[in-house]
Amino acid sequence: MNQDTSASSSAGRGVSGWWRALAIFLLIVLLLAWAASASMMTQLQAQIGHLQARLIDVPQVRHVAVLLDADQKPAMLVTHNPKEGMLLVQRLNEVREGREDSMQVWAIAGDQAPRSLGVIGSKYQTLQLPVTEADLQGMTEMGISAENKGGVPAGAGPSLPWLFKGWWVVKSI
Repeated sequence: MNQDTSASSSAGRGVSGWWRALAIFLLIVLLLAWAASASMMTQLQAQIGHLQARLIDVPQVRHVAVLLDADQKPAMLVTHNPKEGMLLVQRLNEVREGREDSMQVWAIAGDQAPRSLGVIGSKYQTLQLPVTEADLQGMTEMGISAENKGGVPAGAGPSLPWLFKGWWVVKSI
């Protein structure tokens, strides 16, 4: 009887084949989950790096002006991107230059004489003018005047009254 009980107790202590298969299966699932999470983490880091690089390239608008016409309706939207040194001028109405006219953009700084920022040389809805940050120093308002083709000579002032005029706003970042 001793042999019989010892044989049955040793057979009961063994691990079932199902439990071994389940343990191996769970180990494989755990390894696959770890590999997938490591891969996803690498992809996420690459995507974050890509988006940070794109964010650097996005224009950072720091100044904005909405120029109004004589009826106090929006006529032009002007923004400045200091990174590219460009003034972006977007027409908001249908006013266009004539054959012998040009629209000239002016920086107005209080009691000082207006400084020319350039001539709008395109009839497109949106255009860019090269303007540095130094050109905008002290500016509180922006105006657009109608001038003879090509604009006024250097050092000359604008023809008044203003065609469009508005406040130059420094946007908080």
